[in-house]
Formats: sequence, C-alpha cells, structure tokens
Amino acid sequence: MKVVLASKNQHKLVEMRDILSAQGVEVVLESDVGVDVEVEETGTTFEENSLLKARAVMEASGLPAIADDSGLIVDVMGNAPGILSARWAGEHGNDPANNALLLAQLSDIPDAARTARFRCAAALAVPDSAAPVAGGRHAIVSETVEIGEMPGRILRAARGEHGFGYDPLFVPDDQPERAAADHPLTSAEMDAAEKNAISHRGKAIKALVPAVEALLR
Repeated sequence: MKVVLASKNQHKLVEMRDILSAQGVEVVLESDVGVDVEVEETGTTFEENSLLKARAVMEASGLPAIADDSGLIVDVMGNAPGILSARWAGEHGNDPANNALLLAQLSDIPDAARTARFRCAAALAVPDSAAPVAGGRHAIVSETVEIGEMPGRILRAARGEHGFGYDPLFVPDDQPERAAADHPLTSAEMDAAEKNAISHRGKAIKALVPAVEALLR
C-alpha cells in the first residue's frame, strides 16, 4: 500500500520509511505522486496543523496521506517555540538561526531549569474511494491524529552531526545503552534507529500503526 507523506522534507521521509516499512507500507513524498500543495498552517495547535496538511494532500492525490506537525516546547519559555519552532528566528527552516536565538534566550537560565520536550502530532487522512471526485478534490472517509512526546533538556552548546532542527541542542531523558552516564547523547549524536526508538515523531507514527493496518485489511 502506498501512503503519501504530506511534506517536502527528506529527513522526515527517511524517518517515516524506517518506522512504517515493517508494516508493508510504501511511503512517498507528495512530489512523487505529482502533487504540490502549499498548505497555510493556520492552526493554533500541532494537531490542527497536521490535519490541515494531511487533508490537503489526501484531497489532491486520492491516496491515504500522513502529515506531522512537531516542535520544541521549552518549559521556562511558556511552551515556546511550539508551533513556531521551524521559523522561530523568522525564516522557515533556518536551523542555525533558530538554534542561535534559542541559546541566546536561555543564556541566563540555569541548567536545572532548561527542561523541554519535543511534541509531534501525526495525522492520517483516508480518502473515500466510493465517493465522486468533486472539483478535483477527493472526499475524506476518516482521519486519525496521534500525539508523541520526547522529554529532555536544552544544552548550552550544540553537539552532534545527525538529525536536524534543534537536535544538536537537545538531550533526551531516554538514552541508548551505549550512552555514558556522564555524557548523555543529544538527538544529533544518536543514529537513526536510536532516535526513532524514543523520538516524539517515532511515538506518534507508531501510534498510527493500527489505523494504517486497518487500511491494509
């Protein structure tokens, strides 16, 4: 079965494929099925934005679509950057600028108060194959949203070369066995399997598996 990832992000595609390949699901980007949808993320929550994206790509492609909306929540900052995580410094996807701004905003915050968590809302939108296509848009028959979180803390300097976004600054509470007690790993120091096992996105997508399996039946 083919499922469209409502994203142009190659990093997310790799993560989704790693998680869903065992279910016999082929995950492709929207561009792979000839869809180029620009979705205005007008929602005020991760859940709302993930559904907006999944619905739009499902309606355009006629295929089941998965979307996620995720971000970093820093407790001392009143849950910011939140849904603005990817554009916290102004330009969408400018990871160095976002990281630099976050470090500057937390510069006077003691280590014990630098607690944070990544949150992900993953949405699955399923088309109604029996319904007529109206105006080039496929009707929806069902939608599911699941939430995943990864708690941890923010460092004072970046570490690691893997991952993307705030990964080099974030030390998850859950650590792989190889991590030393006095040197816990950032998300960017973990390999893909280690990160997927504990990540907010991994948890949210895994929670969607029953809904995906229902499609296979």
